[in-house]
Amino acid sequence: MEFVPTPAVHRVLCADCGTPIEPNSANLCIPCLRNSVDITEGIPKQATINFCRNCDRFLSPPAAWTIAEPESRELLAICLKKLKGLNKVRLIDAGFIWTEPHSKRLRVKLTIQKEVFSSTILQQIFEVEYVVLYGQCPDCARLAAKNTWKAVVQVRQKVPHKRTFLYLEQLILKNGADKDTISIKETREGLDFFYTQRNHAIKMTEFLNSVVPVRTKDSEQLLSRDTHSNTSNYKFTYSVEIVPICRDDLVVLPKALARSYGNVNPLTVCVKVSSSIQFMDPTTLQTADLPAQIYWRTPFESISNSADLIEFLVLDIEPSGPTHGKYVLADAQVVINSTNRTRTQDMDTDEGGNDAIYHTRTHLGRFLQAGDTVKGYFLRNANINNADYEKLDQSRLPDVVLVKKTYPARRKRNRQRNWKLKSIAKEAEEGPDAFGRGAVGRRGGLDQERVEKDYENFLQELEEDPELRATVNLYKADAKMTDASKKAGKPKPASMDVDETPSGAAVADTEDTDNEEVEADFPEVKADELLEAMDDLTIEDEHAA
Repeated sequence: MEFVPTPAVHRVLCADCGTPIEPNSANLCIPCLRNSVDITEGIPKQATINFCRNCDRFLSPPAAWTIAEPESRELLAICLKKLKGLNKVRLIDAGFIWTEPHSKRLRVKLTIQKEVFSSTILQQIFEVEYVVLYGQCPDCARLAAKNTWKAVVQVRQKVPHKRTFLYLEQLILKNGADKDTISIKETREGLDFFYTQRNHAIKMTEFLNSVVPVRTKDSEQLLSRDTHSNTSNYKFTYSVEIVPICRDDLVVLPKALARSYGNVNPLTVCVKVSSSIQFMDPTTLQTADLPAQIYWRTPFESISNSADLIEFLVLDIEPSGPTHGKYVLADAQVVINSTNRTRTQDMDTDEGGNDAIYHTRTHLGRFLQAGDTVKGYFLRNANINNADYEKLDQSRLPDVVLVKKTYPARRKRNRQRNWKLKSIAKEAEEGPDAFGRGAVGRRGGLDQERVEKDYENFLQELEEDPELRATVNLYKADAKMTDASKKAGKPKPASMDVDETPSGAAVADTEDTDNEEVEADFPEVKADELLEAMDDLTIEDEHAA
């Protein structure tokens, strides 16, 4: 094989240090080239980054606030946006250098390239230090300040209880309708939701209109006006009034309205409230589905509500055939439960004194059996002041109107619930005079006691009604809190926002040693209906002390 010598490489001397190098356009060696040309010129070696301690978000230029974990890709992107001059070089690599978490410093190592002369590309590695500045983002600043809202939604319902708002609170949480709310204020007849933007308030009113029958009025107030730019600053108010009728209320429909719905019997029971109101005649199972628009044309109120319910004992029940969905028409014989008899009832009861038997027709034929306890309205002794009720034929009115089955034996047992509810806690009151921390029940005093009673009744309704329970989110109770309740040896008092019990597959307390009879058809809360309690920025999990 013939030897072919490699061509000789011509070398020149470096213009600065005289080192032999291959010829290039600069006639400089690499060390001298780096000493004479700095490609990092124009890129700052120190910068600042803004961090909000209230919501744990970083400022992403120009005005966005982003949640980013330490040494994450999101935080690295925010850091690179803060550097000016990177668009003039080619970024090869970037990464964090470890620093102490409490040092308020972030160190980033960058590798860049840039063409300094013709066909000459120089690569350089350098370090940038960021100083973390603590402050408040605009959202947190508005939340901390007062009177900074742009729009408010005032929700009202003129009823003597808070059941509707307790249920509405759970619907808002399940659908995430409170994410744009900056604060919540409780009033005597409802709640006020405050927003920084008008469209957020409009979105809330649309949500309320889809879940409950309401009517809405809007108004605006001029705060300031700039005549030079022809711009104005307004505050907007949306008044949302909920229909003052709740489920299980006894209602007398106006005569003209009853005729328009197939001549239904005016004396009805409210069986469902959603975007419309559904009434049912318990003696014929005839229903009337009343939209909110028709109701507000001729508004009326209920003649009796859940506070007037008393317990009856079912002696005999016989289905009579007609059905409507889950309801079955039946003839029932009931007697007033001994724990609900009053002196007035004893004096007014005929045909047998305290053990008088009342015959009535009911729509609860599928749910009731002999020996069950049922709640209903005792019309014979009721003092009702209503013009539409007085127009009815008093001789054809029933003595008793049964509304729903109840489970008194379960309530007497010394047991705890294995589930809890979450509460909206946007504007928790602090201080020695603070009472409730949820959206409902902050006013304290007698109102707090009444709300806690309504809250306990609401929890019982969730236990006894699987359909109602399916519309809200139930969470597993905290094991530590339930263990503390078991050691205490007695049930915890009703809490405003959390109701907790020992964990288990169902609500039934297996350790209870009472010999009282337990209802076999009690709708248990199964473990698969419960969700894991997750921490959320807009939800506060509140435990009773």
